[in-house]
Amino acid sequence: MNLILEYFEALDRLKNNVPVNVPPNTKITKDSVALEAGRKKGSIKKSRKTFAKLIEAIAEASENQSNHKNMDIQKIKSLKNTVNHYRTLYEEASSREVMLIKRIFELESIISNEKKHLRLVDPERK
Repeated sequence: MNLILEYFEALDRLKNNVPVNVPPNTKITKDSVALEAGRKKGSIKKSRKTFAKLIEAIAEASENQSNHKNMDIQKIKSLKNTVNHYRTLYEEASSREVMLIKRIFELESIISNEKKHLRLVDPERK
């Protein structure tokens, strides 16, 4: 039973993403649990009845890990869409700003020319 306990402890370390013998974020499989427990790949076999509960626990943990990854991928896609939306809003606002600054410059130029024209027509006006 001590051997099975070692495998379950290895599975818990993989679930908590604090493995000792394999890299962090390793996909949870029978082989990764075996390696984390300090055993060889393939040491957890369906044919051995003593591993039945362990194999079920590994399958459940693997499914949970996949669900978390899918949720993370969906969250990343959602955040990318939000970033793109705000980037578009920023670019539109920047374009408006540039257009308005250009229009202000044009209007100031027209006013300046009109003032010069008025001074030429009526030199006493300031």
